Formats: sequence, structure tokens, C-alpha cells
Amino acid sequence: MPHLSHLFLCRRYHLKNFSTTTTTTTTTNTPVTRSPLYLPLSHPTFLIWAANTSLGKTLVSAGLAASFLLSESSSDPRKFLYLKPIQTGFPSDSDSSFVFRKLSHLSLRRQPHSPLFSSNHVLRASLPAANSVLGYGCGTSCERGMGNLGWYEERRVEGEGGSGAVSELVCKTLYAWREAVSPHLAAERESGVVEDAVVMDTLHNCLRVELEGAGDTRKEIDVFCVVESAGGVASPGPSGSLQCDLYRPLRLPAILVGDGRLGGISGTISAYESLKLRGYDIAAVVFEDHGLVNEVPLLSYLRNRVPVLVLPPVPEDLSNDLMEWFDESRGVFDSLKEKMLSAYSERIKRLRGMPKKAGEIFWWPFTQHKLVPEGAVTVIDSRYGENFAVFKAHNNEFITQQFDACASWWTQGPDATLQTELARDMGYAAARFGHVMFPENVYEPALECAELLLEGVGKGWASRAYFSDNGSTAIEIALKMAFRKFSFDHGLLSDFRKDNMAGRGVELMVLALRGSYHGDTLGAMEAQAPSSYTGFLQQPWYTGRGLFLDPPTVYMCNSTWNLALPEGFHLETSKLENIAFNSRDDIFHKRRDGSDLAEIYSSYISKQLSQYSGSGSFNHIGALIFEPVIQGAGGMHMVDPLFQRVLANECRLKRIPVIFDEVFTGFWRLGKETAAELLCCAPDIACFGKLMTGGVIPFATTLATNAVFTSFLADSKLMALLHGHSYSGHAMGCTAAAKSIKWFKDPQTNLNVNSEGTSLRELWDEELVGQISSHPAVQRVVALGTLFALELRAEGSNAGYASLFASSLVQILREDGVWTRPLGNVIYLMCGPCTSPEICSHLLVKLYKGLEQFYQIKAY
Repeated sequence: MPHLSHLFLCRRYHLKNFSTTTTTTTTTNTPVTRSPLYLPLSHPTFLIWAANTSLGKTLVSAGLAASFLLSESSSDPRKFLYLKPIQTGFPSDSDSSFVFRKLSHLSLRRQPHSPLFSSNHVLRASLPAANSVLGYGCGTSCERGMGNLGWYEERRVEGEGGSGAVSELVCKTLYAWREAVSPHLAAERESGVVEDAVVMDTLHNCLRVELEGAGDTRKEIDVFCVVESAGGVASPGPSGSLQCDLYRPLRLPAILVGDGRLGGISGTISAYESLKLRGYDIAAVVFEDHGLVNEVPLLSYLRNRVPVLVLPPVPEDLSNDLMEWFDESRGVFDSLKEKMLSAYSERIKRLRGMPKKAGEIFWWPFTQHKLVPEGAVTVIDSRYGENFAVFKAHNNEFITQQFDACASWWTQGPDATLQTELARDMGYAAARFGHVMFPENVYEPALECAELLLEGVGKGWASRAYFSDNGSTAIEIALKMAFRKFSFDHGLLSDFRKDNMAGRGVELMVLALRGSYHGDTLGAMEAQAPSSYTGFLQQPWYTGRGLFLDPPTVYMCNSTWNLALPEGFHLETSKLENIAFNSRDDIFHKRRDGSDLAEIYSSYISKQLSQYSGSGSFNHIGALIFEPVIQGAGGMHMVDPLFQRVLANECRLKRIPVIFDEVFTGFWRLGKETAAELLCCAPDIACFGKLMTGGVIPFATTLATNAVFTSFLADSKLMALLHGHSYSGHAMGCTAAAKSIKWFKDPQTNLNVNSEGTSLRELWDEELVGQISSHPAVQRVVALGTLFALELRAEGSNAGYASLFASSLVQILREDGVWTRPLGNVIYLMCGPCTSPEICSHLLVKLYKGLEQFYQIKAY
């Protein structure tokens, strides 16, 4: 027995007055933190999961605390932080109290060198739980809400070395309910539902305070932290969200407490797969042994990727204080602790070394490597919905959150829930199909995807879907389709059966718009006007096989939408020199078709086409191609939709196939499922990609009318479209596309879509947009659908794609949690179809604040 001098020197309980000033009753489906994520990495922090309830998570937490705090190998002070965010059955069943009591008893038993100061806190509780502690006896009829409890106890046990540096155990329960049932049920019954975001705010703020405050001016101390979940991996939290989703924003490395009972192998593997599906890293699996040797099949399944540790059987006698069991398990917990510390060290080492390694071995696209110092490389630890979790290596290393305002090159649209859904469905497709070749075959994902495309973005005009792997390739296919259709309609194939070389003297060209961008493959580049992407430095073969027109554009400046007409338009009346619109909707209205401007557009286009339509000409405009409404990589210019509508109609009159490049603009990017709806006209061929799969996997499609398809029908295979990819129509891409198409269009899953599923609500606050458009540093603004773009006032080398003029503004935004990448002096923000208007407003506020700083730096 320990000497009495080692017993508790102080034991106090503090009960603060219960207050319900922080009641929260709103639920949310998607867990997001309200304040920016800030996770210190200065000390190891792990999340303890279990395959099911009552498997010993708290025993593992207590064992780790004992291994870390009561180690005989170290006399330095240490701190162990135990956090229990969600606790039901309080106060009779309190896991933080269990850890607090057991560590006090174990410290007496093991007599460590340093004194141990232990504390236990319960921060917030439902009224029924508070009544059980405070004894107020309030009836259930008045028991509503959550409040600050502030329940606290502390103990100190002296060590063998007497006075000196003190080790510390801090136990905290963040939210507690009285009834011993699933948290969502307890919260509902006790009128104490807490938002996921509120739980996450409390947790990550607690981690920040405890971990950053671990050192003092004299010496940093070793800290170890565990966060213990409630129930099983997929048990609901207090709002009803699964806990594996609730805690996902932090993505803490995991310890999985498996099930060593009969049938436990299946439950443990299922829990492991659920965590991996959501992107968690699992450092170890540990479980209590029931004599069934479950570790053998688990090790076989895990293929030694994850260590599996086995604890001795826990005594069934409820009166047993478990001291002998903890002693017997000591070696296992020591081993588990070392594996966790090793996993933490390896992670930090990887994160620290990634920028340097990336600069040495990557060849980034669209990047001048001489302009990217090592410190400018962004280390992305993970993605959760619209946000990057970014590693920062300043004075104190930490993970913070940045909104992906580039939508990862315009591909991203999923919220956190859809991200998990896509991962699950794509995993199913990979497991079911792997990859199977597409020609002359059919399988469910490809068939469903094609049907959804033809019933959605192709509704009313398309009859065929041709699958490929990326947008640029989809354009190449579209050009082949269009040229065949033009040749078919204009008799250029009549001599094909006699001579396969027929048509060699004919030059087919495209009609396209300056400022357009259709991809980086050679054929797609030929369909673009000369630009930074097509010059000799990039593509020495480039000839530019097209007639390229300067398009009229519309933009907002000083809160007014204006029309800019390029040189070359001979206006018949001076009234058209400066045109302004009362609203953005007026720009798209069909009544403009009867305007004088429409006649001017038509006359101009007819004159341009006439030089390629004379008899005997060997140069033909064989296709029209443009990005409907918005030119993306060309600078986020909004082309006058009336001009594009007239252009399409004029080409159709001359039997020139019309291609819409909707790789960027399609699938709600501009507020409609397809930009063709904004133009109020349909193409013959259209290309889609990016958002089609939610941006999680490369995939594209080229849709075509039946007339285009039939131009390839013949008895000879040589007349077929001889184009293909090994991964054409691959199951994972089709599955991701089908899920995303349905998700974005369904008002039940996308709260931004109207009840008819035809358009998104306005995401960018009109007043804020107008305010930014009036800023003296801003030349123009475009806001449409999920896109907000501005062009900074700049001249000479400060303007254009090669400009570095916006670099200081980009840095300001990144430091403020907004990750953006400019197009020269054009800055844009891009959200997803599911992003709330509140988040968009928050982004605009940050952008305006950044503009103010930028303006002062540049001193216009």
C-alpha cells in the first residue's frame, strides 16, 4: 500500500450556476465549423473510435493516459488531455470522470516520480442532466435547452520525488445529456439538440486553447491528446449526423477499438472501412481479447498496413477496480502509445518535407517554376466539401482551413455530404466493375449516365452521348463530328468510296471567338484564336485554322451592367454606342431579338461568313464553336448572349454545325443546368466535363443530335467515328456523373435549386457585388451563377494573362482563408451549386477587405 503522504493533498468540487444562455436547437446535415478551422500540430492528437458501443474506448483512453503520465522512463512534466465531446447517461455514466478517477488511483499505485494534478470538467449539459447534478428537481415540463454547467473537480497526488514539476491530466466533457441512449435521441428527448458546427467549434477551440497553452516561458512540456467519440463509428451525434461525418472537418488520426467478441471481426472491418471511406488515417486497431484470436484474420485483412494490438480480457465482476487489469495491460498500452507517437512524428515529417520535394520533382501545369519559392507551395492535407485543410509551418505548426475559391480549376461542386456519397458510390462501381471496355457493351452506370444526360443537358435536341476522358478531348471529338456533318450536308463525301484521299484539297475551318479557350490538345488549340496558350513558345505547330471574331461583352461597373462593342461593328445609329441595362436579367431577355442591335449583329456575321461561302472555294467554315455566355480561361469575359444567339442562328441557316463548349459552363456553373438555357437556343453538338462528375474523377461527354450521328452511318467501318479511349465510359466516371447530376438537380439535396429544379437562387449578394464593382481598383465585374469575377485596373505589362499584378491581392486572400489563383489581373471566386449564399457573402466581404489593402499597397 502507498504511504499516506502520497494520497490526495487536495480535492475540491465546484458547481457553477446553471445558465441556458447558449441554448442551440438547430440541426444541420453538413458539419461545418463556423469559425475558421485551426488545429495545432505541436502535439499528437488522436480520435478514439470503436466498432460498436461498450467495447472499451474509455479503457483505452485511460490506459494511454497512464502510459503517458506515469511512465518510469521520464521525470519531465507531461500533460494528457482527454476530451469527450458527447456524453449521454450523465452523471451516472461519465467517461471523463472514469478517466479522472482511474488515473488518480493508478498514480497512487504506481508512485510516479512527478506529482500528478488531475482535473475533470463538464462544460455544458441539458437541463435534466444538470438537475441530476445540482438537485434542483425541476419537472420535465420545464426542462428545455442546453446550458453552461461548469462542473469541475480536481485532485493532486504527490510523486516519489516530492515537490517539483507537476504532470497534468485534464479531462473535459463538452456536452452531456442525462438519458443513456443514442445522442440524437437523448438530445431530442431533452430538448437539447446541438448543431454539428457548434460541437465542432467547441471542440476545436478547446484543442487550440489546451494545446497552444501547453508551454510556458520556462519550458515546453510534452502533451498528448485524445478525443473520444460516443458509441460506434456510425453512431449518430446530437443532431442526427453520423459521428464519422461530424468529426470529419478535423480529420484527426484515428485509433479504432475493435470488437474481440464473436462476430466482432465483421463489425471491426466495417468500422475500419467506414473511416477509410471518409478519409481518416488509422494509426492502430486495438481490442480486448475474448479468446477468439480475432487479431489473426484482422491482420490478414489489413495486410500489416495497420498494427493490431490485443488487450487481456476485462474482468466481468463490476466491483473490480481494474487496477490489476491496467497493470496487466501496461505493455500493450505502452506499445500503442509508441505507435501513435511514431505515426504523429512521421506525419509531421511528411508535411514539412512536401514543399521541397514537390519543387524538386513536380512539373506543375500553367506554372512558371522560377516564380514559386518553396514557401509559396500550399500543402493540402485533405479536402472537405468546399474547403482545403492546409498545413502551415510558421512558428507553430497547424492545420487551417481555406475555401477553394477556384473550385479546383472549376471542377468542384460537392458539399461534404455529396463528397462522401460519391466516394461510396465510386467504391461500389470499382468493386463491381473495375474497368470494362465500352464498345458494343452496356452496363448500368454507363446507361444511367447517358439517359440522365439526354434527359437533362441534352433534353430536346441531343440523341447520342459519346464518352471520353476530359474536356479537351471532348472538343476534339466534337470537331470531328461537326466536320463530318458539314461534309455530309455539303456533298464533300460523294467520292469517298472511289478514293479514300478525296477531299484532300478542301480546307475545313472553324468559326470561333477571340478570347476563347477549348483545351490544350493540338486540335482543340487550332480551334482557338492566337493567345498566350497557342504562341510559338507553347505550340510551334499552331496555325489557327479558323475565322476568329471579336465578341461584344457585357460587364458591371459602378453597379451598372454595360455593353462593350469591339472595333469592326459599324453602327447605324449613335444611340447604340453606349448601352446599359437595368438588370442582368435584361441582358438575357428574348425581346432583344427584335432590336436594332440584333440586326447589326446579323449583318456583321453574314458579311464575315460570305468570304467562305462562294462557289469553287476550297476553304469552308465547317463548324461554329464557342463557350456559351462566359469565356473562362480567356479572362472570365461575359459575351453578349444576343450576339451568340444570332451567331448560332446565322450558322444554322448556312448548315454549319454549332458546337457549344460547356466543359466550364455546364451543370449549374452559370445558374442553369446548361448555359444553352441562358442563350435560349440549342446546339448541334455540346461538350461537358468538370462539374459533370462533381470534379472527383476525369470524365467528359460529347452530346450530338441524331442528324450528326446518322452522318457517320454506312456499310463501311471506315465511315464510323474512329476515335476512342481505353477508359471511355468507365464505370467510376459514369457513376460519379450520375450521382452528381441527380444531386445538383434535386431540391432535397441541393437547397439552392428552385422547386422545379430549373435554376439556382442568387448566390452573390447584389449590394456587395455593386459595391465591389464601384471600387476604384476594379475595372469590371461579372457575377453569374456560381461565378464572381473582377478585373483589376491595370495597364501595359500589368494587364493580361502574364501579369503578376494581382499577386499581392492573392496573398492577402490566401492568408484570410480564401484560396484563389488569378488569370493575370483577373481575380475570381467560384463556389459550388450547393454553396449557401451566406458563405458567398462572406467571401465577398473578404474580397472587398482585401481590395482595400491591395489598393493601399498599389497606391493607385
